Amino acid sequence: MSSDMQVFKLPDLGEGLTEAELVNWLVAVGDEIVVDQPIAEVETAKSMVEVPSPYAGTVAQLHGEAGQTLDVGKPLISIARSGSSTGSPAAAPAPAAVPAGSVDPSPVSSGLEASPAVEAAAETYRTEEKAGSGNVLIGYGTPGGATGGRTRPRKASVGGVDSPVFASAPVAEPVMEPAVAGTRIPGKLSAVISPLVRKMARDHGVSLDAIEGSGASGLIMRRDVEAAISAPEAPAAPSVPAAAPSAPAAAVSGFAASADSGAVDSRTGLAVSARTPVRGVRKAVAANMTRSRTEIPEATVWVDVDATALLEMRAELKKRVPHETPGLLAFIARFVTAGLKKYPALNTRFETASDGTQEIVGFDGINLGFAAQTDRGLVVPSVRNAHRLSARELDAEIRRLTAVARDGKATPTELGSGTFTLNNYGVFGVDGSAAIINYPEVAMLGVGRIIDKPWVVNGELAVRKITELTLAFDHRVCDGETAAGFLRYVADAIENPGGALADM
Repeated sequence: MSSDMQVFKLPDLGEGLTEAELVNWLVAVGDEIVVDQPIAEVETAKSMVEVPSPYAGTVAQLHGEAGQTLDVGKPLISIARSGSSTGSPAAAPAPAAVPAGSVDPSPVSSGLEASPAVEAAAETYRTEEKAGSGNVLIGYGTPGGATGGRTRPRKASVGGVDSPVFASAPVAEPVMEPAVAGTRIPGKLSAVISPLVRKMARDHGVSLDAIEGSGASGLIMRRDVEAAISAPEAPAAPSVPAAAPSAPAAAVSGFAASADSGAVDSRTGLAVSARTPVRGVRKAVAANMTRSRTEIPEATVWVDVDATALLEMRAELKKRVPHETPGLLAFIARFVTAGLKKYPALNTRFETASDGTQEIVGFDGINLGFAAQTDRGLVVPSVRNAHRLSARELDAEIRRLTAVARDGKATPTELGSGTFTLNNYGVFGVDGSAAIINYPEVAMLGVGRIIDKPWVVNGELAVRKITELTLAFDHRVCDGETAAGFLRYVADAIENPGGALADM
């Protein structure tokens, strides 16, 4: 068994996921890499992330091809220690010296004598990773120090898994499989061991210096950063220009449709033209919708609403502050959060324990999800603590989350923490929908297109701006009276926005 070879296995990215699709290699066989250098882009059911290396050395083997789905815990990359004779492929030149600033790739290389408490913290961290606890976004990185850019430009694909790696070597013995792929000891050097936790904090403007870690020996866990993000004093999310609504893609990007030449479907007698693998976002959406339809006894109520006054109010605001006027969805979102405070049963979750006991779980706050169509499929980012935000603040956060979702950069927390969903399918030119509730939530409000329709106003027929609101709800958590009351509250707020906002 070679002690010069280090095998990095695909880590659990922190959401209990069991697989990920390898989108792109950022390194190639023969490259010199440093600790924390991104080595691959992978797509999970939640988002696209860059995976950093826990080791420094020479890339010896890539255990997969772009487009391949890899299981968590399976080898991702093999890295030879710098200076070892086994690390260089036969066709590649001798590896260069480790770049300045890189660190010793040995499993523990802090350069300091570890105290018993620090050793215990590291062991706890390793144990959690083995168990797949999900307590941290596991990036298997170092707590700091080593930095380095890519040694090669990105490539769409690199050689397959069957390509020979050591031409002059005899039959390869099993390479060393460390108990954990990143064992930098937390404590003396830093309270953060995962680069993805650091990235989460950086993306949300959270200072890690101000966080007291809840892990062993003060290790900052994912939950600590999430708590800081959701804290009342957390800085407001920056506003970005609006992303134009996009029409649904004919086929989800990244799904390789392959023709099945010559095959005939036994049921229809027609030739099979393509087979599209279900994976990534589409796979997660399919599983979630199936579970929703299977478990939730949903009911639906709807109502037509005169939105003329809301459109007129927004037009007046736009004249006064053209660059700071919230969009219509932000105003409706504000009405929804006020309605959920009045009808909290729709902002709950229905849980069944392993022993069969059931509970309705209420929340002290509202994380408002909204459906966003992206090239990768339908996703539902959520505005955390939406009940604390004004219409203008909601507008800024909706725009920000829409942009990061369409870029594939939304974090698992941003995509999986909603308590109620607002779905504006009117942008697709439809009036209503028999929506599927976003499991494990218990309700979803849909908003149709706004069009001119004849409407009776003060006993006279007039042309007004009409939209349809549709509420799908879990009948286990409330009855029709509650659902209708909430829907009527939102409808009345849209029809009389000035009065509604004055009371909020």
